[in-house]
Amino acid sequence: MPIVVRINVELAKQEMSVGEFADRGGLTPANVAVLKNGRAKAVRFSTLEAMCRVLNCQPGDLLEFVEE
Repeated sequence: MPIVVRINVELAKQEMSVGEFADRGGLTPANVAVLKNGRAKAVRFSTLEAMCRVLNCQPGDLLEFVEE
C-alpha cells in the first residue's frame, strides 16, 4: 500500500508506549496495532485528530506516501 503510517517514529520521539498512546487517544490497543503494522485500509478523521492531539504533531508526520 502506498500510504505508510509512521506512528512508531512519533511514539519514539515522545518516548511514549503504545498502551499510553492508546489510552490518551481513546483508541484500542488493537486498532493502534492495525495502524502500526500497515494493515489499516482507512483512517477516520476523528482517529487521525486524536493521534495528532496526543502526539502533538501534524497528519503529515504520521502518514507518508511511498511510491510502489
